[in-house]
Amino acid sequence: MIKKYPLFLLLFTLFVQAQAPKKPNSNEIYEAIQKLNFLGKVLYVAAHPDDENTRLITYFANHYHAETAYLSLTRGDGGQNLIGPELREKLGAIRTQELLAARNIDGGNQFFTRANDFGYSKEPNETFSIWNKEQVLEDVIQVMETFQPDIVINRFNHRTPGTTHGHHTASAILSLEAYNKLSTKPSRVFFNTSWWFYGSEEAFEKADKSNLLTFNANVYYPLKGKSNHEIAALSRSQHKCQGFGATGSRGSETEYLELLKGSLPNASNIFEGIDTSWNKIKNGATIGQILNKIEVNFDFKNPSNHIPELVKAYLLIQKLDDSYWKTTKTNQISKIIEACSGLYLEAITSTEKATKNETITINFEAINRSNSNVKLLNISILNQNKKTENKVLLNNEKVNFEEKNFKIPNSIEYTNLFWLKEKPTVGMYQVSNKSIRILPEEKLQFPVIFSIEIEGTKIDFVKNLVYKKNDPEKGETYIPFSVLPEVTSEIVNKVSIFNNNEPKEIIVKLKSNKENSKGTAKLILDSSWKVEPKEIPFSIASKNEEKTILFKVFPPKNESSTDFSVEINTNTEKHQLECVEIKYDHIPKQTILQPSEGKLVKLDIQIKGKNIGYLIGAGDEVGKNLENIGYQITYINPHEISVENLNKFDAVILGIRAFNTIEELKFKNKELFQYVSNGGNLIVQYNTTNGLLTKEVAPYELVISRDRVTNEKAKITFLNPNHPVLNAPNKITTKDFENWIQEQGLYYPNKWSTSFTPILSAADEGENQKEGALLIAKHGKGNYIYTGLSFFRELPEGVSGAYRLLANLISLDK
Repeated sequence: MIKKYPLFLLLFTLFVQAQAPKKPNSNEIYEAIQKLNFLGKVLYVAAHPDDENTRLITYFANHYHAETAYLSLTRGDGGQNLIGPELREKLGAIRTQELLAARNIDGGNQFFTRANDFGYSKEPNETFSIWNKEQVLEDVIQVMETFQPDIVINRFNHRTPGTTHGHHTASAILSLEAYNKLSTKPSRVFFNTSWWFYGSEEAFEKADKSNLLTFNANVYYPLKGKSNHEIAALSRSQHKCQGFGATGSRGSETEYLELLKGSLPNASNIFEGIDTSWNKIKNGATIGQILNKIEVNFDFKNPSNHIPELVKAYLLIQKLDDSYWKTTKTNQISKIIEACSGLYLEAITSTEKATKNETITINFEAINRSNSNVKLLNISILNQNKKTENKVLLNNEKVNFEEKNFKIPNSIEYTNLFWLKEKPTVGMYQVSNKSIRILPEEKLQFPVIFSIEIEGTKIDFVKNLVYKKNDPEKGETYIPFSVLPEVTSEIVNKVSIFNNNEPKEIIVKLKSNKENSKGTAKLILDSSWKVEPKEIPFSIASKNEEKTILFKVFPPKNESSTDFSVEINTNTEKHQLECVEIKYDHIPKQTILQPSEGKLVKLDIQIKGKNIGYLIGAGDEVGKNLENIGYQITYINPHEISVENLNKFDAVILGIRAFNTIEELKFKNKELFQYVSNGGNLIVQYNTTNGLLTKEVAPYELVISRDRVTNEKAKITFLNPNHPVLNAPNKITTKDFENWIQEQGLYYPNKWSTSFTPILSAADEGENQKEGALLIAKHGKGNYIYTGLSFFRELPEGVSGAYRLLANLISLDK
């Protein structure tokens, strides 16, 4: 197996992602030296991506120059997605990268635990009943022991369970429990409070603030030309899949920290009483003297003048007894030396992806853009091949060379997100390798080590193999290099619904990741389902070529539901893997290898009114899933919404958050209501209270709230059991609400006109019944239907009852 790098090297190695490598200017080098000279650390703790206060992270990282990190207990897998259809693990992959993009702007680091964001939770005990609390606590402790913060700041209040998301309160509880278990404790723990936690600004004004640290965080940074909150807004705006774009501000703005542990410092120095100088380390004083002199006399015109003194400091750091600070500061000063010398090192592959044992070409570039004495000694590729050069790198003379026949080792692991390599539970990801489980990603899956001699001292610079191309629109574009199986498979329709005894074709796409792939593919499924043929041989000539194969599946006579998978066999591999690539401009391409699985459902379902118009909202696959049971789906362009165009549909369905995301609905809502009046059925899926483009989401009064039922197993009561929607064309029973996932529904209305008829009632434990899950109003000749039920989660999982109920909504009065 490929050797794993030590944790600290993984933590602090320069990012090598799909964006171009960093090329620090003089201002950035100077700020890096300021950070090198500040030995204080701050850890901010919350539950999800976008929970963090980017204003404070920016403030501590740039005003104090402290090493500042955000610990997000989860990767945000249970949220919604405003930019695409990805949910669950795929959404977690996007939000992980959005956090890294945010930290790249505000100057922070990023940590996670193995906790799986299973969806909304109303209080921490519910959260802990689904997470493995001890494992999450173990990870929080590992982060604190690894990062060694002087100050911990909790985003949420540990004393007020039930007032916010259960994950939120859980993050604060676990932070304090971890603090209590540490042998070496942070000096201070704060709660980042604000008027919001007091219910109103008026209540906050009256509150006792004697235990609060109050300070202006919106300082101005002349070297950046931006205020603190302008930088923080840019950071916050990286959470694009959550629609959290923010506008920067200028001028004094106050932040509040409530002291939970330790002594209250002076507002002008939150590190008061904490030694943040080199004197805190044995034998560190001499290093501090050298580096402080560089900081005071920094040469902005020619930073390379400082390389001899930086190398002296580097050598002294290597002699430190404290392994933690030795590792941390070695990585920091190495980057500074690299930047001061204008040193540029990269290793570019000839192909974006490869397979095990495949031979590729690697192109290397090395250039020294300073007058310093620099020599390239050797290059180590994937910790195996060592290429000796002993090449002097003269000022601004580029050196290019290549390794033409580098063979990808058979022992290397396939490219995948590390937390998805093992099968998760509902509440936890499984990561056996403890050294990486708290990291956002494996930054060095394909390490290339450039051993460089600078002013007589050998320093190793670690880069990652990467693919680079010139895009006609974007120019120089970096794409992560990946190692994949020879052939992967994709089931085109992940859920196939059989509403009679007729067979269906299961379409499988095969994709070759090498030239001349040959093998067989077969379906692995329950014996009560029959498949023809048993296996299909394939031959694919070209790399990246796709081939479609068809299996015919025969359902059993009775209602049934079963998972199935596609097995690929070649001369060298046998697996059941699908390759998913997530591509958005604001994050690096994400490659996920997941089980190539689908679901077969034999379902007694009747449908009426097959011609459906679907208006895509924030991103879901409800329309695609309805095609699966025989509906003809037309996707509506918002610009073309008119009564004339809508009248041809038996029903029109609005995707999730349509009234939050589609600007045209501010004025074209009337066209939808007229369509209903003419006899159509309009089904509106959930919208959030925040950011409604219009309050007129219905032809009658309808007030959306934050009400929800998070327990997918909560008992359902039929308020109007004789209503047609529960009886035709499919008889709906409580059995249809079995096997739902994550939640029953969200953002239910809590106030509505008497024109509406509530159909269902349910509640989470200890709460009042919620009746806003499904509301139906007659409007003219048609029906307006508002539902917060989570069809967007249930249909992709093949939940039969969700299909039957939605079919009834579409068929109402048909």
